[in-house]
Amino acid sequence: MNYQEALEYISSVYKFGSKLGLENIKYLLNLMGNPHEGLKVIHVAGTNGKGSTSSFISSVLVEQGYKVGLYTSPFLEEFTERIRVNGMNIPKGELAEITAFTKEKVEEMLASGMNHPTEFEVVTAIGFEYFKRQMVDYLVLEVGLGGRGDSTNVIDDPLVSVITPIDFDHIEYLGNTLDKIAYEKAGIIKKNSFVVSYPQKEEAMKVIQEVSAQQHSNLRVAAIDRIELLKYDEEGQCFNTYCGEEKFENLSISLLGEHQTQNATVALTALNVLMDEHHIPISREALYEGFKKAVWPGRLEIMKKNPTVLIDGAHNIHGIIALKKALTKLYAHKKILLVIAILGDKDVSGMLSEMIPLADQVVLTQPNNERALPVDKLAEKVMLYNKPIRKEAEIPQAVEAAFELAGEEDVIVFCGSLYMIGDVRTILRTRK
Repeated sequence: MNYQEALEYISSVYKFGSKLGLENIKYLLNLMGNPHEGLKVIHVAGTNGKGSTSSFISSVLVEQGYKVGLYTSPFLEEFTERIRVNGMNIPKGELAEITAFTKEKVEEMLASGMNHPTEFEVVTAIGFEYFKRQMVDYLVLEVGLGGRGDSTNVIDDPLVSVITPIDFDHIEYLGNTLDKIAYEKAGIIKKNSFVVSYPQKEEAMKVIQEVSAQQHSNLRVAAIDRIELLKYDEEGQCFNTYCGEEKFENLSISLLGEHQTQNATVALTALNVLMDEHHIPISREALYEGFKKAVWPGRLEIMKKNPTVLIDGAHNIHGIIALKKALTKLYAHKKILLVIAILGDKDVSGMLSEMIPLADQVVLTQPNNERALPVDKLAEKVMLYNKPIRKEAEIPQAVEAAFELAGEEDVIVFCGSLYMIGDVRTILRTRK
């Protein structure tokens, strides 16, 4: 099996849908020799900020000199981004080899009468196998969907379970109230373990506190209310923050948006658990350098100047509000040209109500995904705002339209769907 065949096999499994529950993944991993057992895991769940928080934690551990696996989803440009060690994507040859091995085990599984695993279960199994072969010191493991029934939740004894901001998303799987969603996310909390949480809205926080108590787990809530922002511009941010009573002064991050100082504080609190409770050595220097070097592409990422071109993967209300805050702070007096595409199963009207009023001009397009909201349907909703609109169903044409309409002093913002952002990022990187 070569790399292309591996990708084709993985995407062919998509038709088996998305099913929450651990029976299938446990069976598959058992056939593979349980590669997940023995891995030292930092397990990260939440609706927003999972990727950035995971990136901060991973970056600091790498800076300290550890070999660190990072498992995230979805990918922006290349599938191999999802499975990384020390910032390097899984080599294509190894992905092909491990996919072939996993496929053999899937066939054994089917022969014994089990259901076919989902795409995410297959990819998670491939990830675990790679991290085992690489003998990583630590694995920062991002949940795919929810927590309780997510295939990453086969991990029985994480070093720390981390819960980032919880909001409404994937309600068809997780429930339509915050406490139901929080209950699913809190499923990663294990007996007699350590939990770090962003300070959630009241109904979600109550659930996390209750589950932590039931599991006799030690819960720490990140002190995001004590962040002091010192500097904020297009180059990044500098701030003071706290972990318990310990103050960390002049932390610098390159990621934009005040929400990233909060994600960094959640990450810092998790790293403190590793130091305090598991006696893992992490120097102050590694902390500061790791935070400074952490990157998370496609999130408030400035791709070009003159005009300023910014891409952001915000694809739900919480993410869109964070983007709106950042744009208001950075570009209050600039003309904003918004290029937007949204999946049809998102809160389209809510997202538009936050973003469209900021824009001077709007280009509408659609993601390359079967769940995409067609550009004409999106236009019907955007017309209510009386903004100049241009429709371009194809993403490359939407990118060109944006450059055609924007002046050198303007700001072009691409947002609404990670699927679109990945394509746009590739186009912008190669565009003359």
